[in-house]
Amino acid sequence: MDSDAARGLRVLFVEDAWLIAEMVAGVLVDMGCEVIGPVASLALARTGDVQAAILDVTIRGGEVFAVAEALLARGIPFILATGYGKWSLPESLQGQPCLSKPFILPQLEAQVRCLGERVCDEAGKQDLLF
Repeated sequence: MDSDAARGLRVLFVEDAWLIAEMVAGVLVDMGCEVIGPVASLALARTGDVQAAILDVTIRGGEVFAVAEALLARGIPFILATGYGKWSLPESLQGQPCLSKPFILPQLEAQVRCLGERVCDEAGKQDLLF
């Protein structure tokens, strides 16, 4: 796995638990990502200039499924973070990468690198079209 795959990646980060938000944002910055968030507002998923996202499934009593669907429609890769497991996700999202809470930092870092690789792969495919 390319250790620099996440460097420069613009990551939308949706999390409403302050302690988790601070920890994850710090890891993302240490990995060289440009962090957009943490946010508890979901509007950026529909229109924001992001390349990838990490979505806490449950925020402020609601769920981020509409945000995940908007990201899917835009072709933006994301990770879902949940304490419940994939069984709790809608069928349309069960194939998406998922971090089980509580997670350890190496798991987070590995998932973010995978996001970076997916973004790089997609960019390479786009370059081939021109």
